[in-house]
Amino acid sequence: MKILAYLTFGGNCREAMEFYKDCLGGELTLQTLGDSPLSDKLPEKMKKAVLHAALVRGDLTLLATDMVSVRGLMRGNSVSLMLDCDSEIEIRECYEKLAQGGTKTHPLETTFWGALFGDLTDQFGNQWLLHFGVTNGASDEWGE
Repeated sequence: MKILAYLTFGGNCREAMEFYKDCLGGELTLQTLGDSPLSDKLPEKMKKAVLHAALVRGDLTLLATDMVSVRGLMRGNSVSLMLDCDSEIEIRECYEKLAQGGTKTHPLETTFWGALFGDLTDQFGNQWLLHFGVTNGASDEWGE
């Protein structure tokens, strides 16, 4: 069993997922409402909305949609996306790319547990935690 991040956007899912693909790499697949069996029953303007998107790179899977519940889209700070990087180069590149148009809330720095860590809020309002275990035992902090 594993948990996957599933993001909800209010009409800019394609733009966000293409941005994340540019930042993180991987293969992006998108299914719009226009591609679905519901297509002939929908107004033309709804057909471009993303029903389901998947960005996959190795063990990384990021899912998303434009399908907002009847309550509407509500942003909060209770969910962050944790990116556990494989190298110092990777964490630094991902941090800079994801921060474009966003806010660097905690710059990358070596922590007391021996890891390189930082966080940011991207241009779409999503919070990212970036981690690279610099020393042996650093990964123990994350339950590995």
